[in-house]
Amino acid sequence: MKKNSKIFIAGHTGLVGSAIKDELLKNGYNNLILKNHSELDLINFKSVKDFFEKEKPEYVFLCAAKVGGILANNKYRAEFIYNNLQIQNNVIHCSYLYNVKKLLFLGSSCIYPKNCPQPIKEEYLLTGELEYTNEPYAIAKIAGLKMCESYNIQYGTDFISVMPTNLYGKNDNYDLEKSHVIPALIRKIFLAKLFSEDNFDYIKKDLKIQNEEKCVEFLNKNGIYKNSVKLWGSGRPRREFLHSEDLARACLFIMNNISFKNIISQEELNEKKEIKNTHINIGTGIDITIKELAHLIKDIIGYNGTVLFDYTKPDGTFQKLLDVSKINKLGWKHNISLEEGLKRVFNDYLRHFA
Repeated sequence: MKKNSKIFIAGHTGLVGSAIKDELLKNGYNNLILKNHSELDLINFKSVKDFFEKEKPEYVFLCAAKVGGILANNKYRAEFIYNNLQIQNNVIHCSYLYNVKKLLFLGSSCIYPKNCPQPIKEEYLLTGELEYTNEPYAIAKIAGLKMCESYNIQYGTDFISVMPTNLYGKNDNYDLEKSHVIPALIRKIFLAKLFSEDNFDYIKKDLKIQNEEKCVEFLNKNGIYKNSVKLWGSGRPRREFLHSEDLARACLFIMNNISFKNIISQEELNEKKEIKNTHINIGTGIDITIKELAHLIKDIIGYNGTVLFDYTKPDGTFQKLLDVSKINKLGWKHNISLEEGLKRVFNDYLRHFA
């Protein structure tokens, strides 16, 4: 990409999209196309087609998606599969129709079977049953990466799919029902700290509830008590986490240095062999238990209460650790440690919600 290349970031206000936007601007890219939902409905094909016809972007980062944690994935199954399929189909197909030079599609590590060997290699895709709680989202993401792969094979496009591990960072979603594990833990544990200190001025501001009794009712409903906080599941599952700034660096690195021809050889294309698993895992290669994560966040926040676990709630997949040897060999490795990243995120949370 050149500094003045026309670059469209689909989903630029989200966790991933905003990190990519910031990374591009930091590196001097000055011709970004940014549209919020009111300006461009990515679920509507005509709107997307009209946008591509008018703007003709040269490069596309496809970050837009309906996302959430275990509760949201399981509760809003229809929205998760429909919205994500529509967004992907529209943006990828229009990128082909209007000759986009390169597209980068963001998937998720939940595409892999729930009982995958660890660490998870790209080749394990479609070798087993998916985790039920996020099956609709996973199927949509698998369809997206297979769409990119198929267009590359049939039409000669350069659409690269990347599969990040669990993400966290600036501009995350802290909704206790819809958020991922790290923002949910940060908010719950911080609210528990405030509750233990009887700091209802902040609690009312955070919850947007002025009645103290109703605040307590909300906190208790979400497992937040005077001297303890109760979290979903057993705390035993292991998870890998990548800071969104690291992911943004990886995406920019891939967009500038890696093409489909670097992943698959021209000989394989010419001989029409089976071509699959051309996506790239992005992660740290390091995991931690949810219990260890909760205590790390507890220490960073300075909460002195007890962390409890609700064994009646689902754990999800026991372990999801990505094999990142492919991207490491291509020349990229993460920079931000989990402890450093969590400190950054908590400070960001305080700035935006205090």
